Amino acid sequence: MPVLGFIGTGNMGSALARAASRTPENRLLLANRRREKAEKLAGELHGQVTDNPGALRADYVFLGVKPQMLPEVLLPLASELAKLDPPPVLVSMIAMTSIGKVKELSGGACPVIRIMPNTPVAIGKGITLYACSEEVTPSQKEAFLRAMAAAGRFLKTEEKYIDAGACISGCGPAFVDLFMEALADGGVACGLPRAMAMELAAAMVSGSAELQLTTGKHPAQLKDEVCSPGGTTIQGVRALEKGGFRASVMEAVIAAYERGLK
Repeated sequence: MPVLGFIGTGNMGSALARAASRTPENRLLLANRRREKAEKLAGELHGQVTDNPGALRADYVFLGVKPQMLPEVLLPLASELAKLDPPPVLVSMIAMTSIGKVKELSGGACPVIRIMPNTPVAIGKGITLYACSEEVTPSQKEAFLRAMAAAGRFLKTEEKYIDAGACISGCGPAFVDLFMEALADGGVACGLPRAMAMELAAAMVSGSAELQLTTGKHPAQLKDEVCSPGGTTIQGVRALEKGGFRASVMEAVIAAYERGLK
């Protein structure tokens, strides 16, 4: 029975804990600076509330705190981690924070898996980038992936690609949410009821993404298959291009990446 500890139960930590709770074999230990927040989540997921040192009893310890808070969280735990044999695997979801930095702050005793998930993991539709330190054994990696299978897809990559990749997969849901809201607003402007416009927008985005993943076709080809000569869709595409739609999306990803480097 894998034991998964969570230090930090904010939006992302909670989303991963919810995903993990859908695998009956998993046992959850939940710690948060505001204990009542952990208590509320534990009641929902049938987990156990603990403190930061208590979370170290887990096989995998998820670090879900803000980057600037990591030293004050990990440094006091380093001596405790050094006493554990075997030590837990630290699973860091902390933006722009390398595996090396996590190892340094934790005393270097623990294997580290660095992940960059996104909020759809809460419903099993996430895409999570991950990279492992050299201390992570194949059996530890496979057990981790089994424990978190209900979160969605996991994509192994070199650590150097995680920060840029996260600006698509991690920040992207906010960009897509803006797009869906704008689509629905356009539908309302054309006379659709708000609920219908939103359902159409969300289902269309979901289906279009699934079509690309299933067929493997380039998005440009899929776009061309919708655009009939002289039709309505190509006129909508023209309006988007006139407004700098693609350039704006590219700038959003780059802006997120550059902000993370500061």
